[in-house]
Amino acid sequence: MLKVVTVYEAIEIIKNKCSHCSIGTQSVGIFDSIGHIVCDDIIAREDIPPFDRSTVDGYAVHSADTFGAGESIPAELECVSHIKMGQPADFMINKGFCAGISTGGMLPEGADSVVMIENTDEEFGKCLVYYGVAPGENVNKKGSDIKSGSIAVKKGTKIMPAAVGVLAALGIYEIPVFKKPVVAIISTGDEIVNTAPSSGQIRDINTYLLDSCAKQAGCDTIVYGAVKDDRNLIETAVDDCLSRADAVLISGGSSAGKMDMTCDILDKKGEVYFHGIALKPGKPTIFAMADSKPVFGLPGHPLAAYFVFRLFVKEYLNTVMCMETESHFRTARIAANIPSNHGREELICVKIDSEGNAAPLYTKSGIISVLSEADGFIRIPRESEGLTSGTEVRVYRL
Repeated sequence: MLKVVTVYEAIEIIKNKCSHCSIGTQSVGIFDSIGHIVCDDIIAREDIPPFDRSTVDGYAVHSADTFGAGESIPAELECVSHIKMGQPADFMINKGFCAGISTGGMLPEGADSVVMIENTDEEFGKCLVYYGVAPGENVNKKGSDIKSGSIAVKKGTKIMPAAVGVLAALGIYEIPVFKKPVVAIISTGDEIVNTAPSSGQIRDINTYLLDSCAKQAGCDTIVYGAVKDDRNLIETAVDDCLSRADAVLISGGSSAGKMDMTCDILDKKGEVYFHGIALKPGKPTIFAMADSKPVFGLPGHPLAAYFVFRLFVKEYLNTVMCMETESHFRTARIAANIPSNHGREELICVKIDSEGNAAPLYTKSGIISVLSEADGFIRIPRESEGLTSGTEVRVYRL
């Protein structure tokens, strides 16, 4: 009989026990940084932009010189220069004067705004301004994007193209990142094969499913492969994986039947912190620490294994790489009544129609095809007895 913990309790245990785990850090070049997780706050060493710059083509002016200007009574200014792109504006704009400027050009000292070129005419060194601008109009001030000394990229950020743009703007081309966690994957079961299955056998799904989940989450993987329900073989597999990986995933053998040995093996190699979660699918989940490394015993059913990775293995990864828990979702309305078992949280795959209604996809935890059919999943709280049609819910993306 399993003694279960709640989903929240399981997550807190994982966070607490994994907070002291270390996966190491390294430096990577900016071209190789996509997908890596920043291991320290990256501090800006300069202002971005590094000078006041124009956001339009036009004329750099004292804004006060243009107050009240209009089509019938334009302001008349003397144009002293045209600022070249990429060149310093090393002169002063005095009252009653202006300077031509292009988008991105450096404002000269004395100017505080830019008049768009379409609101002006220039002839014989005189610039007629038909529009009054406010102080700072059409100007990006020095440091208005990033201030020197501020945090440009936070620790725990996954580097995506937007972060690469920020780092390039700051001239930071070597990025401090966490090393990719190495996750070892073991599938157990006498019925699991990687060849054409005979009667009573099934193809190994979880090795490939969990390998793809781990790689998508930014991990490197060690695929140990399928292991028969033999205690010595499973112990050997666990020992080998613990010696080479930062974390170990074992699918199958996590329940409480005669052939379910995972919990007992882990209990002798380390300490089991829970065996069972009030969750459907995924109840017979195990979490243990052995050799100061986390070991997850996942259900053998593929759909349950997927959700356990999504909800609990990801929490380990978030913890060791200082990442915030992702909760990307959209809202939708349930298209039909959904009964649920009071006392455990339930995860239901759904498909969203053209009107934004979420239709439940009922299936058993051993079925895998629902993952490719579904648009996401919903979470029914453990204290609920179900949802009625029309209830607004969060649909989490797969």
